[in-house]
Amino acid sequence: MKMMLAENIRKFRKERSLTQEQLAEVLGVTTGAVYKWEAGLSVPELDLIVEMADFFDTSVDVLLGYRMKDNRLAETVRRLREYRRGKDRSGLAEAERALKKYPHAFEIVYESAVMHSVFGYESGDRDLLRRALELYGQSLLLLPQNEDPEISEQTLYGKMAEVYFGLNELEKGIGLLKKHNAGGLYNHKIGSTLAMAERTEEAVPFLSESLAKIISELINTIIGYINVFFARGDYDSTRTILCAGIEFFSGLRENGKPNYLDKVNSALFTTLAYAQFLSGQEDEARESLRKAAEIAAFFDTAPSYDESDIRFIDRIEGASAHDDLGVTAADAVDHTVKSFENEEFTALWKAVSIQEKNHE
Repeated sequence: MKMMLAENIRKFRKERSLTQEQLAEVLGVTTGAVYKWEAGLSVPELDLIVEMADFFDTSVDVLLGYRMKDNRLAETVRRLREYRRGKDRSGLAEAERALKKYPHAFEIVYESAVMHSVFGYESGDRDLLRRALELYGQSLLLLPQNEDPEISEQTLYGKMAEVYFGLNELEKGIGLLKKHNAGGLYNHKIGSTLAMAERTEEAVPFLSESLAKIISELINTIIGYINVFFARGDYDSTRTILCAGIEFFSGLRENGKPNYLDKVNSALFTTLAYAQFLSGQEDEARESLRKAAEIAAFFDTAPSYDESDIRFIDRIEGASAHDDLGVTAADAVDHTVKSFENEEFTALWKAVSIQEKNHE
């Protein structure tokens, strides 16, 4: 809580065109006393503060510069987040005060845990990290109060594991992540931590599953953005994200061997062609359709839906890729073209596909 008494005495005195000597005479004190008040070197007695407030026709609160802090739970949680985002370590003391006032409120306990873990991790302060573990443990007990869908028992244990890593207690952290790794949520973290600990053979299966999951999520994310950009008529962004995806997936081909991402790329090249077509780039669209046909033919000569044929991915037991684009990559291209329901674009594809067949 910051007081503004010194500044306010000076402000109110000047507003009334008074010198320090004149204010001192009004209050029955020395000029030196007024000087010290305004310089922040001393504070007037309470009765003098009341007398000054009355003289300046204001309230004691206003003279002090005090504004009551909103200490309701929601506002307190908001302040704790701001302290953390602003990397303001004075928030640690605020968190401890909040914990005394709201010891059984999930949001307060959780935000305090996050703050202690962040500041502890950044500074290497083991005491803060230990306190974070304690608070995360309390958060687990209070979890039934939680209304944030992004916070769960699984994610809380993940945060506790991060604290253990900060304490250099790798086995405890890895053990927690493995135990609470539903849906492969922590494959990336387990794999990278094991790799950094030079336990590479243990790391590879987790990294492989993580990469496979990232690829699947990236495909869906790109498709989502494509639909957004088409709806907005933003064909430039459509082309940009498609080219980025195509380049990434092309880099995951192993020794020139077809893999499922070739089928994906045949559909992405077809979509790129449509974005170019709508932008009036018919030559570029024709070339993209030609590439789509070429990649589709390459995949269909030896189709593979085994994720381990993708570069960097070791065999994942029972894993395989699936889609609704058709049996072959050629079907995927046809399906994609038809989905746009554009007769001129369909005609362009037919012309390109005939030309490609004649070259075979």
